[in-house]
Amino acid sequence: MSSPERLREILLNKGTLAAGSPWERAVLEVPRALFLPDVVETPQRVISRSTASERWLSAVYGDLPLTTQVNDGRPVEQGAYELPTSSSSMPSVMVEMLDLLDLRDGQRVLELGAATGYNAAWLCHRLGDACVTTLDIDPMLAEQASVNLKAAGYSPRVVVGDGAAGWPDGAPYQRLIATYTVSEIPYAWVEQVPSGRIVAPWGGSWFSHSFAVLETADGIGQGRFSGYPAFMRSRSGRPHRGYLSDFLHHSDDATTTHTALSPRALVGDSDALFFTGLALPDAWYLLAEAEDGSDEATLWLLADDRASWAAAECVPGHDAFEVDQYGPRRLWDEAETAYRRWQEQGAPARDRLGLTVTPSGQSVWLDTPEQTM
Repeated sequence: MSSPERLREILLNKGTLAAGSPWERAVLEVPRALFLPDVVETPQRVISRSTASERWLSAVYGDLPLTTQVNDGRPVEQGAYELPTSSSSMPSVMVEMLDLLDLRDGQRVLELGAATGYNAAWLCHRLGDACVTTLDIDPMLAEQASVNLKAAGYSPRVVVGDGAAGWPDGAPYQRLIATYTVSEIPYAWVEQVPSGRIVAPWGGSWFSHSFAVLETADGIGQGRFSGYPAFMRSRSGRPHRGYLSDFLHHSDDATTTHTALSPRALVGDSDALFFTGLALPDAWYLLAEAEDGSDEATLWLLADDRASWAAAECVPGHDAFEVDQYGPRRLWDEAETAYRRWQEQGAPARDRLGLTVTPSGQSVWLDTPEQTM
C-alpha cells in the first residue's frame, strides 16, 4: 500500500532526504493525497482515482511530478496542444529546493506559486502557520490550495497576486521561494527580503534548468546557480508554446548554409547550454531523432515570437552539417556564436557563473561580480 511512509523510504533510499531532517517529518506527517485532485497526470499517463485507486496512490506517494492543470484550467479541444500550467512538484526536488532555502526557526517565508498547497504545508509544518505566506496568480488554484491546507490542518496566509510583485503587505520576509521559473529576478523580491535568501528556478527559453540561490543585503541580491530543476514558466510574460507546426513556416524561403559545429555538440553539454542560453533567452530548441535507426537527427531552433526558425541536420560520420534558417533572426548563427564564445572563455562550468540583482536589473558574471557577461 502506498503511503507517506513509502514516500519517505523512496526519498531516503535515493539519498535526497536526510534521516532526522525537518523534511523527513513533513513527508511523514503531511499526506500528499490530501493535496491532489482525483485525476492526475504523471510523465507517462493520466490516472483517475475513481477507476485506478491503487495506481493513483502509487503515483501520489512516488517521487513523481504530477500535473494537476493544463492550459490554465480552460477546456481543451480534441487534438489541441496541452500546456501544463500547474502541478505538484517532484518531492525530491521539493526537498532539494527547501534545503537550498536553509530555513531557521521563526523565519518568515514568502512562497510564490501555491499550486496545490503541498509545499506550503511542508513550510507550515517546519515554521508554523503564522510564518508562511503563499501566493498564486490563479484565484481558483489559490482557493483550492486553501481548502487543501485546511483539510491537512494548516492555515497560512493564502493570497492571490502576480508573483513578480511579491506580496509587500507581509514584508519583510527572511526567505522567498518561487515554485515556477523566471528569466529575471524581480527587484521587488530583494526589497521584500532585505536580509535573507531567495531561491528560484531561473532561466530563459533556451535553458531554464538552474536554481538561482541569492543572498540579500544592502539592497542587493547576489549568488550562484545550482541543480537541474524543471519547473513551469511564470505566467507573466510566458512565451507561446505549441506543436512544431505552430512555429514552422515559409519553408521554401529558408536560406541554406553549412557549419562545422555538430548540432549534437551544441545541445549536448549542460554548461554550454547554460552559457548559450544567456544569448538566446527568447528561443528554444528541439532535437528530433530519426525513427529509422540511422542515428540521424534534426535540431530545430525556434524563436518565442514564432517569426524565426532554423533547422540543422545531424548525420553521423560527417564533418559539415546543413543548416536552413528563416526569419529576421539567424538563430543558428546566434547560437553558434554564443557556443564559440563559451569555448573561447575556456568552456567554463556553470558553477563559475553568478547572478547579481540591483535596482537597475540583473547581471550574470563569470568568477567575480566585476566580470559581467
